[in-house]
Amino acid sequence: MIAQGVTDNHSAKVDETWWFTLPPPYNVSDDPLEVIDASVVKVPDGIKIVRYRAYHRDDTDGMPLLAREGDQQNPDFARLKDYAKAPLKLAPDSGGDVYYVAELEVTAPPKENLRDCRFTYRQNGHTFTQTMGCELELRVG
Repeated sequence: MIAQGVTDNHSAKVDETWWFTLPPPYNVSDDPLEVIDASVVKVPDGIKIVRYRAYHRDDTDGMPLLAREGDQQNPDFARLKDYAKAPLKLAPDSGGDVYYVAELEVTAPPKENLRDCRFTYRQNGHTFTQTMGCELELRVG
């Protein structure tokens, strides 16, 4: 897991697109599981979730926590394979090389932080939902 700190940027502009990485899933159990959905729970006014996607670390040269669309040092997320179209399979006691991101659009200056990430997964014929801490402080500057 990424430490549950706050990812932030204070130089966003209205109408910009940003990519925010959700905590990478990790299976702590003794049984395999499939992650079938990932999302942000609390989205403040001024930020719109455009879509969720999932990427392989090899395709993005690691796992950027926050990336502005169009910055040269960032991956071109829109052109990469989206692994969220199929369940993410995690073996027992392991993580994976795929991580989820939220594509965000800044629609107005946000005054609050985006908070909490939710994962839905299947294991042993049952569906579960787990919410964990994640936080983004994105401000127009």
